[in-house]
Amino acid sequence: MEQTTFFTLGQRVHSSTDPRRVGTVKFVGNVEGYSGTWVGVDWDNEGDGKHDGSINGVRYLQGRSQNSASFLRPQNLSLGISLLQALKLRYQSQSTEQDEDEMYVLSASNKRVSVQLLGKDKIQDKLSRFEELTSASISYLGVSTPGDPAEISASVPNLKELDLMGNLITDWKDVGTICEQLPHLVALNLSNNLMTQNITGLPLLKAIRVLVLNSTGINWSQVEILEHSLPVIEELHLMGNNISSIKGFDSLRLLNLEDNCLAEWDEILKLSQLKSLEQLYLNKNKLTCIFYPDKNKIQEFLSNHESCEESYFPFQNLRCLLLGSNEINDLASIDSLNTFPKLIDIRFSDNPIADPGRGGLPRFVLIARLAKVEMLNGSEISARERKESEIRYVRLVMSKLLDNPEEINCLHPRFVELKNFYGIEDERPSVGAAGPQKMASGLLSITLKCVASSVGEKLPLTKKLPATTTVGKLKALCVSFFKLKSLKLKLFLQEEGSPLPMLLDDEMATLMDMGIGNESTIIVDEES
Repeated sequence: MEQTTFFTLGQRVHSSTDPRRVGTVKFVGNVEGYSGTWVGVDWDNEGDGKHDGSINGVRYLQGRSQNSASFLRPQNLSLGISLLQALKLRYQSQSTEQDEDEMYVLSASNKRVSVQLLGKDKIQDKLSRFEELTSASISYLGVSTPGDPAEISASVPNLKELDLMGNLITDWKDVGTICEQLPHLVALNLSNNLMTQNITGLPLLKAIRVLVLNSTGINWSQVEILEHSLPVIEELHLMGNNISSIKGFDSLRLLNLEDNCLAEWDEILKLSQLKSLEQLYLNKNKLTCIFYPDKNKIQEFLSNHESCEESYFPFQNLRCLLLGSNEINDLASIDSLNTFPKLIDIRFSDNPIADPGRGGLPRFVLIARLAKVEMLNGSEISARERKESEIRYVRLVMSKLLDNPEEINCLHPRFVELKNFYGIEDERPSVGAAGPQKMASGLLSITLKCVASSVGEKLPLTKKLPATTTVGKLKALCVSFFKLKSLKLKLFLQEEGSPLPMLLDDEMATLMDMGIGNESTIIVDEES
């Protein structure tokens, strides 16, 4: 880093009026056409600046985006404060009258009603006694240095959890100093601190079990160096670091790799040997498929990883796998989850395969295909929902593929098992006096709820409808039922446990085709 008169290039700073406005010094000096010394800052939030680092055709720095950079006078920037100063600022400063005036709620007539915090003085007195403090949050206060190490240990000797998110810490040696002076510290959050790549000299962090390094710019090579200093680590959070390749820690119970650049499932398999791993967060990556390794894959893995034990059993204790907002779009990935020995909690939302709006599977089909799952997309699967989903799924498959047993066995591996379990008999088409009759042509009890805003509130209706009723026919019936002659309708299936209803947009599909069973609820709305 290049030394200058006031600041250091590469130094982390924040606005003197807003400690949440954090950036990196990229220029210090004169700006053509303006007097005095200026500091050029590239802000972390792209919209905090005014330009990309050039003024009047002269480039002084290269900003991250078109509006991430700006030039300021030195007095308008802060180099930060010490850890202890931040603790005093957060926990020992008295609230002002202005602070208390800002505590209010709005009444029904949109007037401010002041809120009085009962027991405030008692709480503030307890928090101000640093020797009793076990958990502290000093996020976004501009902490840039530990300060006097001895003063830290003397002031907060019992601190167990420390949140340093969004400060100005960059040096791992400072992190080591803080942890050495806090022998009871087990959880540390360094998110949104831009850490240097040099981790050498970091002492053994003997007590740290939870380490949060979201959006710190760390890569996996640095993570591997960190591993040697974290002998008892159990939870590691690495969101938003553009990580594309990984390895793993033997002691980890939870690994958070959300919002990175992981695209190959083979990279994730490197974590399969971690015997303690129970929760793996992979939301917002670029995965296109997943699979559980077969015997050949396991042998290949063992031959490439000499340190791996012969008793290697992939993901043997994994209970929770979050895969939301990836690019998974194949049935085999869904079905492979049944092979994970202890997996009961899965998130699949915002993947093409699980989005009915993009031709993906509705919730009831996912439940039926996933035999052991107890929690899907953050919603618990009740025994009743599982039973109804599995029966609906069997009848749906029978209605479409009854005459293609080979295709059923290939595309629906749980079909035969579920059909036999519930004792569902084959119902083939028969010809009667009224002509051909489809399977399951019996009546379904359907509750219709009209929520069209232009017609006001209407009471729900429960109707008996043939399973062969098409979506288009049902729309016409709803026009009659609710007297909606001038409206163009949209229908949605409201499913238990699903946060959003499923749009029924295929007018030629029957209730049976859509897997709609007895006692289902359909929402009737108008097109906007």
